[in-house]
Amino acid sequence: MISVSSVAKIPGRRTSRADLHLHSTRSDGAYSPSQLVDLARRSSLAAVALTDHDTLSGLAEAQAAAGTSLEVVPGVEITSEYHTRELHLLGYFVRPDNIPLVTALGRLCVHRNQRFWRMVDRLRGLGVSLADEEVRACAVTESLGRRHLADLLVRTHRAGSVREAFSRYLADLSLVPKLRLPVREAIALVVGAGGVAAWAHPSYDCTRKTLSELRLLGLQAVEVEYAGMRPSRIHELRCWARELGLAVTGGSDCHGPEPLHRSVGSCSISSAELDELRGMARSPWPASRVVVVPPCAALVPAEE
Repeated sequence: MISVSSVAKIPGRRTSRADLHLHSTRSDGAYSPSQLVDLARRSSLAAVALTDHDTLSGLAEAQAAAGTSLEVVPGVEITSEYHTRELHLLGYFVRPDNIPLVTALGRLCVHRNQRFWRMVDRLRGLGVSLADEEVRACAVTESLGRRHLADLLVRTHRAGSVREAFSRYLADLSLVPKLRLPVREAIALVVGAGGVAAWAHPSYDCTRKTLSELRLLGLQAVEVEYAGMRPSRIHELRCWARELGLAVTGGSDCHGPEPLHRSVGSCSISSAELDELRGMARSPWPASRVVVVPPCAALVPAEE
């Protein structure tokens, strides 16, 4: 967990904005849920969504830290698949006590844990010396991934940066099989939990036809405000969403202090757009109600 004391408030930010794509230490982010809330306040945001990968475990901490000064939308980013390709599905206003959703997320996290240790074995096979104590020290969350190994390689001076760790060691580890829910199933889980299903950072080759197909599977929204996206692409996605009757969402996809263009509040949507998403949710979870989500997996090496 890193300090946020040196992060300056972003001037001129409208207080009606919402950043609906944030990651915390409960998955592959560098900030704790409460630190994200602090940064959101400094950025004068009205609302945020904590959308950790395949887990809702940070929601209680974020809502407790926010109190009544900031809306924390219950959210999650689900690892799914469409036409054999990975697709990240955002779920907003989901009920964190919904058993089918929590069970499915638990299954994904168990697989993440097993895959993490298989990647450790793969690295060792490539000649990278990693002591179990070092690995366990970085495996402190239930939603593990390559980013945790990258951070470990940097901390142990085997790589000079996260980017180097990925390019030098971790690129091939993407070939280690990952459990991905069929997107139809993921959408049904979000909707069944009372939430709104949105496509996170649509791929570069996303077309109107792709969005139309996903809409038929139950997709309700698409992320149109995202760091690094060209204005022309944002306009195109907004037009398609309007034509297809999809709501729009957006957020920074912040994972930590770097890169700066993905800091908390750097991308956001308006209060009217947030209200549209809220209106699509069935029995949305009250922002003031906190639930403790139990851990879904013990962080131990997988048994082959």
